[in-house]
Amino acid sequence: MDLNLVANTIRGLSMDGVQAANSGHPGMPMGMADVAAVLWTNYLKHNPKNPDWADRDRFILSAGHGSMLIYSLLHLAGYDLPIEELKNFRQWNSKTAGHPEYGHTDGVETTTGPLGQGCTNGVGMAIAEKMLDARFNTADQKVVDHFTYIMASEGEFEEGVSHEAFSLAGNHGLGKIVVYYDQNFISIEGDTHITYTDDVTKRMEAYGWHVQEVDGHNHGEIAAATEAAQSETEKPSVIICNTTIGFGSPNKAGGHDVHGAPLGEEEVVATKKNLGMPEDKFYVPQEVRAVFAARVEEMQKSEADWNALFDTWSSANADRASEWAMAMAGDIPRLKEVLPEFEKGSSLATRSASGKVINALAKELPFLVGGSADLAPSNNTYMAGMGDIGKDSFEGRNFHFGVRELGMAGIMNGVQLHGGFRIFGATFLVFADYVRPAARLAALMGLPVIYVFTHDSFCVGEDGPTHQPIETCASLRMIHNMTVIRPCDATETAFAWVAALDNKAGPTALLLTRQNLPTLDRDEYPKACSLKKGAYTLWQSGEGDPELLMIATGSEVEITLAAGQKLGAEGKNVRVISMPSWELFEKQDADYQESVLPDAVSKRIAVEAGTSFGWERYVGRHGVLITKDDFGASAPFNVLQKEFGFTTENVYEKAKALLV
Repeated sequence: MDLNLVANTIRGLSMDGVQAANSGHPGMPMGMADVAAVLWTNYLKHNPKNPDWADRDRFILSAGHGSMLIYSLLHLAGYDLPIEELKNFRQWNSKTAGHPEYGHTDGVETTTGPLGQGCTNGVGMAIAEKMLDARFNTADQKVVDHFTYIMASEGEFEEGVSHEAFSLAGNHGLGKIVVYYDQNFISIEGDTHITYTDDVTKRMEAYGWHVQEVDGHNHGEIAAATEAAQSETEKPSVIICNTTIGFGSPNKAGGHDVHGAPLGEEEVVATKKNLGMPEDKFYVPQEVRAVFAARVEEMQKSEADWNALFDTWSSANADRASEWAMAMAGDIPRLKEVLPEFEKGSSLATRSASGKVINALAKELPFLVGGSADLAPSNNTYMAGMGDIGKDSFEGRNFHFGVRELGMAGIMNGVQLHGGFRIFGATFLVFADYVRPAARLAALMGLPVIYVFTHDSFCVGEDGPTHQPIETCASLRMIHNMTVIRPCDATETAFAWVAALDNKAGPTALLLTRQNLPTLDRDEYPKACSLKKGAYTLWQSGEGDPELLMIATGSEVEITLAAGQKLGAEGKNVRVISMPSWELFEKQDADYQESVLPDAVSKRIAVEAGTSFGWERYVGRHGVLITKDDFGASAPFNVLQKEFGFTTENVYEKAKALLV
């Protein structure tokens, strides 16, 4: 096998794709082509004819800007990515987007581009592999046995999110991760030494990693290091690959100009000549096609052998096989019957109610896993009796992410992408800003991860404005495909969890209170399952269209309901609406929306302990908003409610003024 020819073919395709688009990053694919050639032709276990094979190795191009590398590999390997797609790089409706996108291109395991996120996803995938291993493998039959390979740039290692994830990976002893670190000392602005002089070897060793360093253009060294990494089962591995960015380019190799811009037609021709390749655009030698075709046959046999092993294992382990099928399908049974009951009139924080719901669901859903960024006792997310996840202990279901919110969110994405689990992660709502980059990618990929955000308003109280998420709820609602739910009591909280688990098309954020709230009597008020529609009429004082619509979410439903009932006692026809989720409400048909918020009723008031941003859509230009548009203050929460106007009396007075 001529690996030089394979690597140079990858370089040629990468150069040509970027040049055809007149946009992109050729330097990284050219520099890492040798590493990719060794990995994909000798070690990566996958089947292009079945990209979803459960026991495939996962390959992540974390340095997503170098996307022509993975597109070239996918094309050569035999995935559904014809050469026309490479020619259409970065163009409308192509499968070759500027950065790799999960669900858009077969063989792309995760959406990468924001630097470091792919590294974190890989850690999540490796944890999922270990968890499935602990649950399903037997002493004689290993139906779960694969690696996670990550290709990362220096940018990845600079980003803080990689530090968070790599630290946890070392702590957990994730021996099935192999990271190829592209050390070329070049970034967009020039030599990386102007800002980045870390000793990567010492840093990664300090994290508990197995570290090797190789010439990234020496196939023998790359192969030997890969095999050594595979043999190291107690520690994650990083292989520092010393490469030349834009390798082969006679005039631009080794410089920052080749990082993020096309080489230019003349330089492409000169580079191909320098590499001993024809000038033909998108040229693939038959010898290279033969190499990858042989590899496809080999991998199809590997999957066939695995299928036979799986059948034997299934016959001998019927209970485990049944659990496997449920976990891989992510089937959610009818959950209403297993939800805890909450005593009407009792006082309970929705974070506490959520904790009871989680523990009830955990008994019904063996694939439900999750944890907190060092706040489980406060977030109420610990699943009692379900065990912990950590080094040499992957049978459990409780994650301890440490004080690593961004790392947690990226790892959650990786676990969900891998398959076999539904995962939740928790922190205080104000720290959603640390979660946001990975949460946005979860929304983009349509991943059904669940965020448990507690301490959801200025009612955090004494901790003060640094911990009071005034604007955070609105900012989460701004993320397309993110479902935000802010339940008003314990019973709505239970059905918020049902809605979150039923949502398989994107992430869900549950916003929960620190302070206690009264549990509504659902014999008197509509059933809490109405939450699934996003908004519903909780109470109305009269018949027909009301004079006034009073809309509230979460903890503010209590005071809004009391104010509405006071107005009703005075003969006013008012409607009180619980609106836990804008997104769920917007999915309802027009008739339902009109039945809750009739267009004919222009007098409206909305109450929420957060910013006013966005509420105009429901109250109109002339509606009244009882909201909070600054940063809060430090004091007991009941004092803040009075000072900020979140009282029954203030809502009553503002609503009454509308009815004059």
